[in-house]
Amino acid sequence: MADHVRYGLYLPPFGPFGDPAVLVDLAVRAEAAGWDGVFLWDHVVPAAAPIADAWTALAAIAQATSKVLLGPMVTPPSRRRPWVLARQAATVARLSRGRLILGTGIGSDESGDFSRFGDPSSPAELSSRTDEALEVVRAMWAGKAVRHEGSHYRVNLESADPEPYPLPVWTACTTRHERVLRRAAGSDGIFPNPGPQPLPPEALAGLVAQVRPTDCPYDVAVSGNASPAWEEPAAVDLAALAEAGMTWWMESLIHFDPLDLSLSVVDAGPPRIGS
Repeated sequence: MADHVRYGLYLPPFGPFGDPAVLVDLAVRAEAAGWDGVFLWDHVVPAAAPIADAWTALAAIAQATSKVLLGPMVTPPSRRRPWVLARQAATVARLSRGRLILGTGIGSDESGDFSRFGDPSSPAELSSRTDEALEVVRAMWAGKAVRHEGSHYRVNLESADPEPYPLPVWTACTTRHERVLRRAAGSDGIFPNPGPQPLPPEALAGLVAQVRPTDCPYDVAVSGNASPAWEEPAAVDLAALAEAGMTWWMESLIHFDPLDLSLSVVDAGPPRIGS
């Protein structure tokens, strides 16, 4: 079951990673070390200063690399104007020649990304905005004429050429709320993000069974720490997670880890199953 699993790095662009030049260097090193992807958190208010803009950094990474997949993991459409998000994602997809994955979620106000700016922050409001925003984003990518009059957004656009590269959308999932599961089932992948530890394999298998379609490819990304390069390596059963449906392992580089330690994890390469 190991041959279908890809390996990515998952990190916040703040604290030790708040310098965009560091992020570009990390991505170049990740590609050389055999990682399959580099994915950035997308926040406005950092848990630790300084902070880099995820989209600007992703554009720079797209130009500096040629193989790794990349994207925000995750961006909240509820905090961005959907037409701006559609253009940002399409631009990075073109720069990277089709290597962008758009990780999405309703967003969290844990650091004040919404409330500090007077934006609504209730989960119900954010969920409603997310669904409506993704409808607009997908229509724009497809080049459709958009005549949208919704609860949150109004859009009037003529038809245009569709985007030249596929733009897969993954859905972050911290709960099994019916609306979240429906959004995940309509996406190209799911990113269960329950906390610092990955879901147990049996729980992951149950979640995958609820959302994965039977007629098209579907990614299941799981985050945690499994690299033997950490000072205290964690015991994670990657083989069992792969058996449960995992298609991506996301090695988490948390902002309070020293930069040199995180870079040693990058340089060590992915913790492959069976190695």
